[in-house]
This record gives sequence, C-alpha cells and structure tokens, in this order.
Amino acid sequence: MTFVVTDVCIACKYTDCVEVCPVDCFYEGENMLVINPDECIDCGVCEPECPIEAIIADTDPRAEKFLELNREYSTGKWPVITRIKPALSNAEAMKDKKNKLEEDFSPNPGEGD
Repeated sequence: MTFVVTDVCIACKYTDCVEVCPVDCFYEGENMLVINPDECIDCGVCEPECPIEAIIADTDPRAEKFLELNREYSTGKWPVITRIKPALSNAEAMKDKKNKLEEDFSPNPGEGD
C-alpha cells in the first residue's frame, strides 16, 4: 500500500503533509503536490495532516486514476519539497471545487526546496 494525492489538492497546495514525511517523497507542481509511490513507505502520517483530505491510500477506489499521475510527476518532472510553504492564495475558495483535474491541473513544476 502507498498513498496518493488526489485532484482535491489542485489549486490549493497545502503543504502540511510534507513536513511530517519521514522519507521526503512529496514533489511540487505549480498548483498541487504528488507522492512518489515507489518512495512512500506507507507510514500514513501525511494523510491526517492534509486539511482538505486530498491524500488517500492506494487501496481506496478513488486512488486508481491518481496513482499514475503521482508516479509520472514525481519521477523527474517536479522537484522534491520537504518544507512547509503557504497554501495558494485561492486555496480556501478552491478546496471544494469539482472537476479540478480536467479544468485546473497544471503540469508545470513548482519551485521545490
């Protein structure tokens, strides 16, 4: 089992989760985070830290469509992030928006550490 970041993170990018990760497996895109499923040690400490519940176990049926997205962007496309940063300025307004993957996802990398 591993954990994945879902589209709930898009346009919010809360980073509370990265600070508690013992193996630094989070990667930063322009408007979301992803977890490298091959680096994740399945400890689960990140999941309860996400204030908008954007992190789920890969055993959750909702995770299937996000596992490959997490793998793709965490392996060479986006930089690692290990420290907490402010959420995006529109995070509160965007946290409950639907269809974020189709309408708001950016493949551009973030700044990383």
